[in-house]
Amino acid sequence: MLFRRRHKPGVGEKLKALFWPRKGFRRPFQYFGMRILRLNATPHAIAAGLAAGVAAAWTPFIGLHIVLSFGLAYLLAGNMLAAVLGTTAFGNPITYPFIWGLSWKLGNYLLGSAASLGAGGIDLHHLFHTLSISQLWRPFIAPMLLGAAPPAVISGIVSYIAVYFAARVFQARRRQRLSEVARNRVSNDGSGIITV
Repeated sequence: MLFRRRHKPGVGEKLKALFWPRKGFRRPFQYFGMRILRLNATPHAIAAGLAAGVAAAWTPFIGLHIVLSFGLAYLLAGNMLAAVLGTTAFGNPITYPFIWGLSWKLGNYLLGSAASLGAGGIDLHHLFHTLSISQLWRPFIAPMLLGAAPPAVISGIVSYIAVYFAARVFQARRRQRLSEVARNRVSNDGSGIITV
């Protein structure tokens, strides 16, 4: 096999890899950052697309995040691939409980209603079994939509600013490096013709 390990990992190494990746936790973040910065688009398009994806991940409509991020990216003239990457990176099973909890609490606070569900509580099994949007709207969807708006705007603006300047710097360095390589090829060739 082409990419097989030379030495098979033992039981201890396999157990350790369950909790701590072999190459560390920093590597996936570095890969994601480079994947975003290497997109073939302007810094505005990259940053607007990622910001649209991050903002769309705050909404409670879990099946429609990518569609919403496409719509926002289109309105902001953003890159669609950056929107998908922003949605999937920011909204994932690890972050959803925090996103939904914060948006629900903030929405109830903004609506002026108590965050407690009363003495009887809400029968979630019955509500989701009947799938009655009218019954789900007041206790969950309305507070989550309202509560998601402020953090979505704030995180979208912060991610736009950070990615815009990072993409500008990355693309400027890349252009400089490519021009130096082209200059070196011309000077080493002597004929002035760049050979491929």
